[in-house]
Amino acid sequence: MENIDINKIIKQLEINNFEVFLAKNIQSAKDIFENNILKQLKFSSVSFGDSITMRKTGILDVLRNKDSIEFIDTFDESDSWKDQINKRKKALTADLFLTGTNAITKKGQLVNLDMIGNRVAPLAFGPRNVVLFIGKNKIVNDLDEAMNRIRTISAPLNAKRHEDLKTPCQKTGICCDCKSPQRICNTWTITEKSYPKNRVKIILIDEELGY
Repeated sequence: MENIDINKIIKQLEINNFEVFLAKNIQSAKDIFENNILKQLKFSSVSFGDSITMRKTGILDVLRNKDSIEFIDTFDESDSWKDQINKRKKALTADLFLTGTNAITKKGQLVNLDMIGNRVAPLAFGPRNVVLFIGKNKIVNDLDEAMNRIRTISAPLNAKRHEDLKTPCQKTGICCDCKSPQRICNTWTITEKSYPKNRVKIILIDEELGY
């Protein structure tokens, strides 16, 4: 989408009760998280959902090495699938949850599509605070454009980076509305507002990041 006025997007998100921070780049996003968010939060446990942008900041290494908090790693490859699922359930009780989002509309709505729900469920309910790291390329005009972006860009690219999955979009590059048992497009969520106010915190980054 051309001619994005980030300040207008921020204003609308704030009207929708999200707490928003503007970062000029990925390093600035990390600094904001460490200096403006972590210092104001009281938490003893943290977990996260998959997000290229969030991972790129390097904050997971910072949190993983803090002895004072419980780091719930739901993507530990040494765990069995059953143990990973149990940890993802436990992540719903974490004090802090980190991830990204698939799209933001001009009305300040967050739109996401998930495989098993471990990313969107904590966004909706559970953790006391949620922090989202979002590149400006995720901004779209409306819900229709958000869903189209997710089907044609986000979902196929995310499927492709998981080599263990076998879905048609990995080869075609577009959504086929498949019936694959490994289909990653199962649960849509639209987050209209943050409840309670400022529970969901957004670091909006003035760069194109992630899918």
